[in-house]
This record gives sequence, C-alpha cells and structure tokens, in this order.
Amino acid sequence: MAMPHAAPGELIDLHPNGASLLETATQAFFKTDHLEVMRLVLLSGERFPEHQVAGEVTIQCLAGKVRLQLGARSVEMTAGTLLFLLGGTPHALEALEDAAILVTILLPAKQ
Repeated sequence: MAMPHAAPGELIDLHPNGASLLETATQAFFKTDHLEVMRLVLLSGERFPEHQVAGEVTIQCLAGKVRLQLGARSVEMTAGTLLFLLGGTPHALEALEDAAILVTILLPAKQ
C-alpha cells in the first residue's frame, strides 16, 4: 500500500521510524509539479543503481554512511553531509552502513 504524501503545512519527521533503519521504509514525502522530496533507506551493502534525473538534486545523509558514485569519482557521505548535483548527472549509491538519505529533486517545468 502506498504511503500518503504530506499535505502542505504538515510536519514531517525525517528520523527513522522505530528503533533502527531495519524497520524504516523508503518514503516519498511529497511531490508537486516542481519539487519532489523523499527519504531513501538503504541497508548495508545495498545499492541504488546508476541513474540520472532531469532536475537539480540535493542528497543529504541523515544517518549511516553511503558511497555516492559520480562516474570515476566517488564521495563518502556520513550523517550531516549534503551534496548538490546538476540535472542530468549520472550517479549511484551504495550503503557502507545502514543509511537514510534525504533526496530533494527540482523538477523541470513541463513543456
């Protein structure tokens, strides 16, 4: 069953639900015509394959540790770090520890 998106003005708790990330699901918090925000949960060793999105993206590590692959370059992110990518930048994620990531995507205007 899909989780409902937050309504405008509704408070969103970014912390994992329950005692550990094992009990927390990836969740899309909201999506509008211009903006999408989600919490991605990856358990140690899990990978999110290379992909790209049309709009600009921020990736913030909320908990744990991940490796962000940007072509030949990789960046290790830990809780409290934030990275910005231009739209169309290929990237992949690998959880080095159980991790929660806040992803914000600026969606391009529809033509």
